[in-house]
Order: sequence, then C-alpha cells, then structure tokens
Amino acid sequence: MKIDFVLNGKPVSVEVAADDMLGYVLRDKLEVTGVKIGCGEGECGACTVIIDGKATVSCIYPAAKVAGRTVTTIEGLRSNGQIHVIQQAFIDSFASQCGYCTPGLILAAKALLDENPTPTRDEIMAGISGNLCRCTGYYQIIDAIELAAQRLKEGAR
Repeated sequence: MKIDFVLNGKPVSVEVAADDMLGYVLRDKLEVTGVKIGCGEGECGACTVIIDGKATVSCIYPAAKVAGRTVTTIEGLRSNGQIHVIQQAFIDSFASQCGYCTPGLILAAKALLDENPTPTRDEIMAGISGNLCRCTGYYQIIDAIELAAQRLKEGAR
C-alpha cells in the first residue's frame, strides 16, 4: 500500500507492506539514517521519532499508521542551516559519547520541552525514561536538557 505523510516538513509518499515498521521504512526506503535501530523491540529508544508532537519508538510502530500524520526525525531539527538549540546544548554539555542513542534522546527531549518548557530534573528523567544510554550515566544528558530549556526560555532557536 502507498502512504502519504509529512516527514521533516516535506510531504512524502512511500510503498509499505502491512507489516512494515516505521523505523525500517525511514531507514531503508527513505534513507533517513539518523533513526537508529538498537533493539528492534521498542525497549531502547534509539529509534525515537516525533509523530504529531509525541515521542514514539519507530521500530515497533506500524508504518501504515503514519498516513496523513507528521513525523520528525533528527534530520528535521535543522533550520536555516543551524542545528537545534537542544542539539547545541548536548554538544555544550558533553552529553554524547558514542552517539548511537543521541538522536533518540534529543527527540525525546524536544517532545518533552515542547509539552513542558520548564521541566524539573525528575520530569526530565521521566521524559527520557524510554531511552537507554550505555555510555554517559545520564548526568550530562539531563544537564543538556536543562540547558536547552533555559536557552529556549531566553528565546534561543
């Protein structure tokens, strides 16, 4: 079946099978390689994308369900040639080590900050609880999200 949806601000059409999962369609058919498939079971969060404003693991999300919806991947955060303030905060806070989980964490953070612009540390931890990182210990990640929230509050884009 053919589905149409908005991907990173642009309309796309793609042929999918009934059992195709979104993460694989994004990577294999649409070549959006910022989506990482870590576990393929929805447990690690590396494949997190934003669907209509909600952070969603894409490796177990049926591709057919995005018909008519809006999907944002890490590639969609760049605007006017500039990385997103959350991405910059991750850089400034040294919140990435191997980097495999980083796109999913940044998208989880974006969905959180879009919904709650001034989260507490506990709310940040809850907001990224579906994303596993084996390298950082999360301290720098939480610091980065706090920094991004502060910068967004100050009007950074």
